[in-house]
Amino acid sequence: MPDSSFSVSDVFPWEDELSEGIDYDKFCAAFFIQPDLFLRLRPGNKERVMTKLREKEIVFESINESCIAVANSSKVDTIIKLNKEAVIQDYSSQQVGELLAQVKKENVSRVWDCCAASGGKSIMTKDVLGDIDLTVSDIRENILHNLKQRFAEAGIKQCKSFVADLTVTGSLPARQQYDLVIADVPCSGSGTWSRTPEQLYFFDAQKIDEYSLLQKKITSAIIPSLRPGGFLLYITCSVFKKENELVVEYLKENYGLAEVQKKSLTGYDKKADTLFASLLQKPL
Repeated sequence: MPDSSFSVSDVFPWEDELSEGIDYDKFCAAFFIQPDLFLRLRPGNKERVMTKLREKEIVFESINESCIAVANSSKVDTIIKLNKEAVIQDYSSQQVGELLAQVKKENVSRVWDCCAASGGKSIMTKDVLGDIDLTVSDIRENILHNLKQRFAEAGIKQCKSFVADLTVTGSLPARQQYDLVIADVPCSGSGTWSRTPEQLYFFDAQKIDEYSLLQKKITSAIIPSLRPGGFLLYITCSVFKKENELVVEYLKENYGLAEVQKKSLTGYDKKADTLFASLLQKPL
């Protein structure tokens, strides 16, 4: 008779690859729990958004002053003005704002979001840091087109943008020095697999090394654009240390960057994603 015993840890066989501070059993258990949908309330819109949700009888949980959680199936786009009043943004991703707040008093004005994707972190950076000179880039031109539409909804009118493959030498336009570079780099996405379990099923562990190499190549390309004393905010939605702590160690050893603060943003106990973020500073 076949053995019918089963452990939730059987679904994720790469325990030895995990970043610091991740509870293996709790992380594995989260694959069997439907994640929530999280809203980041934009400044001045908290009461307006909550009133609209109550009027439509949408059950929500207030996580903190700027974050609320609703069921993943909630049709919030028909109730509130997305991007203007609130942004759909995972709870752990919102916690990156705490690292952004670390540089608020550091005379940061020129900011480059170098892997901007949908632009959620750019909008959050505007909300946290205020009036900044924002530049965004991505490898995909269509993504930047969609991002500009989202920025228009969010009321962001002044923003530079360009298409760049940061793995190709010479792909950057004329050298510009930035006070802060946000690098939410391509990664395994392993911290989000509770939302996309098919990724977990088909994952090949060899990809961890491939992503780590890609991340080192991208960050090496952008460091020359960081002014002396400027900050690099390195972010992944991975749980693997080769994509997280070991990339940070590479940057410290090869470019002399100092780590200001790092966070393993463990969302598995909040029905959220698990992310990694490190704020680093370039020497003067």
